[in-house]
Amino acid sequence: MLELLVILVCAGILVSGVLAVWLSNLLAAMISAGLASLFAAVSYVLLAAPDVAMAEAAIGSGLATLIFLYTMRKTNGGKEP
Repeated sequence: MLELLVILVCAGILVSGVLAVWLSNLLAAMISAGLASLFAAVSYVLLAAPDVAMAEAAIGSGLATLIFLYTMRKTNGGKEP
């Protein structure tokens, strides 16, 4: 049962990563990348590595996503003025 859950979470990582690359909307792509990182944190919890999961959740899905969103806001979202 645990193996099936790990496979589903890893499939979520792959789908989120592909969406982050293919989406043309920059905000949606950043959120999708953050979601992939969150799925990775969940997979680390399922694989009994809680310290790695906390670091991935805090840095990968939390801090990195916030920095990207702040940068997008400051640079006008990549749009021409």
